[in-house]
Parts: sequence; C-alpha cells; structure tokens
Amino acid sequence: MKRKQIRLFGETSRHHLKRKSKYLQVFALLCAAYAPHSWGQEDASNGLQDTPVISNENKQAQIDLDARKVLEKVVPLGNEYQNNIQLLDNRFRIDSDVKKVTLIFFREYGSAPIVLVRPDGSKLYLDNDGVDDSYDWYDTDTYDMIQLSNPMPGPWQAIGEILPQSRVMVIADITLSTDPIPSPVFSGEIIKITAQLNNAGNRIDFNEFRDVVSLSVDFASTNNPNFINFGLGTKSVARFEDNGLGFDEQSGDGVFTGQFDLKISPGEWQPIFTVRTPLFSREQIPDKVVLRENPVSMHYELDMTNNGYHLLHVDVDRDYVDISSVLLDGTIKHPNGDVERFSVTEISDDTRVVEIINAGYGEYKINLSLFANTVSGRDIVLDVPEYAFTHEMPIVEIEQAEQKQESEAEQSTELVVKEETSESSLIMLVLGLNLGLIMIGGGIIFFILDRRKNPDQSLFKRLANKIPKIRKKPKLAEEN
Repeated sequence: MKRKQIRLFGETSRHHLKRKSKYLQVFALLCAAYAPHSWGQEDASNGLQDTPVISNENKQAQIDLDARKVLEKVVPLGNEYQNNIQLLDNRFRIDSDVKKVTLIFFREYGSAPIVLVRPDGSKLYLDNDGVDDSYDWYDTDTYDMIQLSNPMPGPWQAIGEILPQSRVMVIADITLSTDPIPSPVFSGEIIKITAQLNNAGNRIDFNEFRDVVSLSVDFASTNNPNFINFGLGTKSVARFEDNGLGFDEQSGDGVFTGQFDLKISPGEWQPIFTVRTPLFSREQIPDKVVLRENPVSMHYELDMTNNGYHLLHVDVDRDYVDISSVLLDGTIKHPNGDVERFSVTEISDDTRVVEIINAGYGEYKINLSLFANTVSGRDIVLDVPEYAFTHEMPIVEIEQAEQKQESEAEQSTELVVKEETSESSLIMLVLGLNLGLIMIGGGIIFFILDRRKNPDQSLFKRLANKIPKIRKKPKLAEEN
C-alpha cells in the first residue's frame, strides 16, 4: 500500500513515559534544530519552536535539504567501530549553527543519571536542571533525555553507566510515514493502519526508541454546520504500538500499528497525528476526512407461521458495500436477560435474515459486527450501533389481562372486608368476656371486703334477711 510522508510539528509537552527495563544498550539521540524550515521560530512560552504545516512539494524538498545539513552539523567523533561507545568515550561534536539539540542516553537499569561534559570542561547535572535555563532534563530508570538550548559548539562527552554497543544518532527531521486513511470510511468502522518513524528519510529501527515516543491519532470536528458532528470537539481514535499485541504483527520490528476505532458520529473530521516524547511533541494535520454514516440498516417482524420467531432483516447501503460479501456475528439479549450468540455466513445477494426465538413480551437488544467488502473491493469491519425492538402484548390480551386483574382486585377487596368484619366481631367478643370477668371479680371482692368490715350489717346479710320478706308478700297477696 502506498505510504504518505507526514511531517511533525507542535507544542512542547512533558509526559512521563512508562518505565521499562530494556536490553543493555546505549542510544544517543540528538534532535537538532538547524533552520526555520525544520523546527520553526522560538516559542516564548516553552522554548520549543513551531511552524505551520508545510504541504507544498517544493517546501518539502527544502526541509529534506535542511535535515541533511543538520546531519552535517552534529556528528559523532571517530569511526563506526569507535562509536560503539564505551564508558568515558561517548563523544560527539555540535556545530555552531545548531540552536536546539535533544540527547537520549540509555543506561543500566536503576543506575544514576549521566553527567554531560561541555567542550570547555564544565559539567551538566540532573540536579541543576531547575536553576539552569540552558537545558531541560528528563530521567527514568533506563534512560536520560536532555534538551540543550544554544549548546556550546565543539566536542561533548557523556559520563555514566551508559550501555555498551551504543551508536550516536542525529535526529535531524522526524517524520512519520503512514498508510493513508481509506475512502470511503464509515462511522463504526475498525481500521488497521501501520506507520514508521523516519529520520531525514531513513527508517529508525532502534528498538529502544519505541519506549521514548508515543504515537496517537485524534479526530477533531471541523465544526462544519453542514454535518451532524458540528460542535463535538476532539475524539481519540487510535494509538500506534510496536509491541506485538492487537493488530501489531511483530514486536520491536520498527513498524507501528494503529487500530482506528471510529465509533464516533459521522461527519467531517480533521485527523491529527501526534508523536510525543517527554520533552517535545510533533503534530501533523493531513487532509480532512468525511466519515460516512454506518451503512447497515435493520428492522424486524414477527413470523407467526414459523412457531412465532422474530425475523431480523439486515441490509447495507449497496452503493458502498457489496451485499454478497456480508458476514454477520453478534449477540441477542432477550427480555428475561438471557444472551444468545448468532452468526450468518451464507453467501447471497439478498438481505440477511436472522431468526430470533420468541422468548416472550418485552425488549430485545441486538449487538452486531459486520464483515464485508466495499464495492471497490476493500475489506471492512464494522461495529453496528445497538438495535432494539419491543414485542408488545396484543390489545385483546391486554384487555383480558386488565379484566382479570380487576376481578382479582374485587375478590381481594371482598375477602379483606370479610376478614376485617370477622376480626372486629372476635375483638368485641373478647372485650365483652374480659369486661364480664372484671365485673364479677370486682363484685366478689366487694362483698368479701364489706363482710369483713361489717360482720353484722354487711350487705350480704341485709340481702339475705330481705329475701324471706319478699317471699311472704306474694303469699299474703294470694290470701287476700
């Protein structure tokens, strides 16, 4: 696939990279700014130099020429074998025309930061970074990165536990060579794109360099009112990796692989390719991309002739996608929470139909991935937005269910009334019995106490004496 060259410019940003233990090697990386074409004008806020993106072929040729000049201005001392640098022999020369240079030294894991010796014998230390504005220093367990401003011309030397088998590299003009973003490209599409870092047109194949840089891609909305992504800001869509995971075929081969996950709104977007190191970053803004709507459409119907299955119809926009190449893989979530997997692999020119078991009334959710070719023959993988439908209960059954609920409610009400009445009667009976027992007990207690208090004139005796008189009165009445 044809590659395009992407030149990287941008603001300074400090990011601590993930620290890793690597093979014991030394790598001196000098990022030199020689001319305005290559690094731009000085930025007062952060000391890095920026310049507008240059896309004209003539200016591109001028930049490449400037890069070659920088290679001539920062050179290692000694021949190739002497520059497999050993301790106290890490030497390189910086010419007077260099305005800014970044050096990277890989050292033994956990060892102390290196010391830089200027041509006049003075030294630069990590601890003085905060008080000396002429350099910035970033260190990890495995390497030091030092950025020098207006470095002293002449031979320099690095002292420390720098790893053997090192070589001095001059990074004069970092570029990123990538596969182009295909067209058309769709919302929800997953794309594999490879890239490689170049130095003045030559590929950087030093494995340890991948731990110093991070490569990412953002899509920024162009805020074009003619597209529905107006005002959606910036979305991160990919990171390039050279770790042998995901789409990356081989770890440490110098080829970075990015998986573009375009689960973003369709519309007009501006891709932004970014290369970041702890002390600087470079950005490239290529041509704008129009992300088309997801070409997959779905609808369902209930097939009463086939044991009540739901039939899910899946079609594509045939102006862009070859229907005969469509393969489907997905999941169905039933109303009761069960999840069922399905796939459709038959080759056909017709709309794909998925049979879904009728698991009852409620909502069904379908998540689907589509594999196909565009009409131009490009392989595509699409994540389709979730599709849901509701199997509703028929009106007649709803009315019957409502009537049944009303009848059950009435029966329940009558039962509650009866239960309340029965409970009330029982309570009254218990209260009456208790009241009677209290009265009887109280009367007995009263008579006992009264008899003890008035043995001769107790109420009990007076009542006993009156009973014979009451009986005599009816007899006298009969005689008269």
